[in-house]
Amino acid sequence: MDDSEAVSLDQIRAFLAGSAPVQFAGQGRAEVYAWAEKTLVRHEYASLGKAGKGLVRNYLARMTGLSRAQVTRLITCYSMTGQVKAAVYQRTKFATQYTAGDVDLLAYVDKAHGNLSGPATRRILEREYEEYGQGAYVRLAAISVAHLYRLRNSAAYRKRNTSYEPTRPTPIPIGERRKPQPHGTPGYLRIDTVHQGDQDGRKGIYHINAVDQVTQWEIVASVPQISEYWLIPVLEAIILQFPFMILGFHSDNGSEFINYTVARLLSKLLIEQTKSRAHHTGDNGLVECKNGAIIRKHIGFGYIDACHAEAMDAFHRQHLNPYINFHRPCAVPNILTEANGKRRRVYLRWATPFELFQEVPQCESLLRPGMTLAQLRILAGSQTDTEAALAMQRAKRSLFGRIRTKQTA
Repeated sequence: MDDSEAVSLDQIRAFLAGSAPVQFAGQGRAEVYAWAEKTLVRHEYASLGKAGKGLVRNYLARMTGLSRAQVTRLITCYSMTGQVKAAVYQRTKFATQYTAGDVDLLAYVDKAHGNLSGPATRRILEREYEEYGQGAYVRLAAISVAHLYRLRNSAAYRKRNTSYEPTRPTPIPIGERRKPQPHGTPGYLRIDTVHQGDQDGRKGIYHINAVDQVTQWEIVASVPQISEYWLIPVLEAIILQFPFMILGFHSDNGSEFINYTVARLLSKLLIEQTKSRAHHTGDNGLVECKNGAIIRKHIGFGYIDACHAEAMDAFHRQHLNPYINFHRPCAVPNILTEANGKRRRVYLRWATPFELFQEVPQCESLLRPGMTLAQLRILAGSQTDTEAALAMQRAKRSLFGRIRTKQTA
């Protein structure tokens, strides 16, 4: 701003009356403040009377375009310090609780477990510190779910971590059409099949997914075909992989389970067979959710030839099943009944299936012969959650590498 012609109070008065020219040559707060300081010094503002101070104040406001309050602040700053300078903004800062190393560790855990939900990941962090004594997790063990998602949205975290066939109805009168009521007792299975795609007219492998309703203990197996020759042996193997006795067997109305061969097997083992009711899609909802959260998440949707069923089944038995039952937390539903009788599920807690089984009253008496709770605890403690996840991921990469090599050969 060039006001070299305004050298006296009379000229300032004339300028304010609109009779004097003005040239604007300055921009930015630093230049404005420097010009204001120069003007106050030139006119010896502190020694002026009330009228003179008013003229200089109005002159500063006219020339700079600042408000009356801001001009007053600038003059006050000049009166106290002899200078006109911008005040340093003192932003309130909170102490940093989580370090860059914690962000790296969170990304490491998420990558190992396949990016679970916030509550499940928080439970894993707690277990790593409290149950496995991993000191690196001391701060992350107490993190809230909300702040966990904030860390996931940070730039540092993102740098480290980035065919449908409807069920066919069948009139076969096998199994009672109702929803099982386990009344808190483990051993009531929900079971379903997951098909691994078709290619050039060839069927891919099938996964058999069985989930206990009370503890969410889950066993996954694979077969090349859905037929009596393959299905009966794998069902027997699935039942024997559960550590507790099986009392109920619930499926949808697909013919792979609603047939006389399966019915005879279950009858021989004294297992009650039930099937889903019409227009009640939630009857088998638990295993349907696990199909997506476990099988589709870890195996995907791509085609896998039936010749790889044996290798895939070995992967499930040796790596995936131990991981999801001993080291992967799952949501525990709490059913609330509203005043109108409507039932609503809320999920306030996350725990592994083995933890849930241990909370069942007299759980050791429910184990099948030859199995003890001490043996299960040894299996659970042989690896930390993240170590088990990494071992499972390594085995999966090795398996998929062999599958891709054979399918492209």
